[in-house]
Amino acid sequence: MLKVVILDGNAISRDLLNTVLTNGGHHVVGDSNISAAGLAKLIKLRPQIVCIDIGEANSDGLTLLETVRSELPKALVLLVSCKIDSAAIQGALQRGVQGFIVKPFNSVTVLATIRNAVMKFAKQQQIKRGGES
Repeated sequence: MLKVVILDGNAISRDLLNTVLTNGGHHVVGDSNISAAGLAKLIKLRPQIVCIDIGEANSDGLTLLETVRSELPKALVLLVSCKIDSAAIQGALQRGVQGFIVKPFNSVTVLATIRNAVMKFAKQQQIKRGGES
């Protein structure tokens, strides 16, 4: 069971995503809005998965992704948004985002996205360990 934290400015979205993840076997250890207190809570909880809606994919939102990556380098970060365009995808990928969850949520798609991100990450770690041998 992987620990997940959800950061999203919309309480209804947080609750819906929490339900999808919990029903899918994940352990949601916290959720918050996008604020300094929410970011501090995220860092304190040290989840393995972060689901984050940065709002607009502008410099502030992308800087937030960089902060999350630097504070939690081993966490899988998934960008949650209702507006994901090619520029947002490119900027997010450059900042270490491993997957994208589109609103409105489809539980099968959300869980598949997380599963695929976890499997890809595990494969990358295996390759790294194999290269170190």
